[in-house]
Amino acid sequence: MRRNYNSSKWTVTVALAFCAALVEMFPDVYGIRFITGGNMGWTSYVNYTLWTGNQTFYFGDWLFFVYDRDQDCVLEVSKTNYKTCNGEHPLHNYTRGFGRDVVELNVTHDRYFISSKRSCLRGMKLHIHLSPLPRPPHAAPSKSNFSGLSTLTPPPPIAAPLKSQTSDISLPPPPPVAGLPPLQIVTRHISALYHNSHLPPL
Repeated sequence: MRRNYNSSKWTVTVALAFCAALVEMFPDVYGIRFITGGNMGWTSYVNYTLWTGNQTFYFGDWLFFVYDRDQDCVLEVSKTNYKTCNGEHPLHNYTRGFGRDVVELNVTHDRYFISSKRSCLRGMKLHIHLSPLPRPPHAAPSKSNFSGLSTLTPPPPIAAPLKSQTSDISLPPPPPVAGLPPLQIVTRHISALYHNSHLPPL
């Protein structure tokens, strides 16, 4: 039992490190896959308003709906039909019949999703609002390599005893690298990977 726990812990640690490395290697790819409802999945009697309130959605993220394919579905509807649980004329039907459907958040306006009318009245309705994507930090303007030559201290005479100058040199901090994602982007990738590491049961 102890060995299985350590193995699982090591696997999660490696996965988190791999995710962070991917974010650093590909800073322009910020999309996160959210399992709708977390461990509860897409089902009745779940407070999805509370769930979305604890998440931050950006343009390019994904919603992963996991549900009972024999009873429920994934319909995108208007705001009015969302309030009345009317799925007769959906804007889009994402149901493919496998109980595993993915929706990309590729538009900036609010999105509304429901299941069948009976399930919708039991709480299976989802309102998604996108937050503005944080801007990556800009690199500091680089200065000419020759601009600081006049401030260098001349070396001591040859006849003088040599003395270590290492402790007297104060190097400026390196400028930020352009294009790398801000810390909050890496943090939400790691957080989403941790919370979505286990799929909810069918």
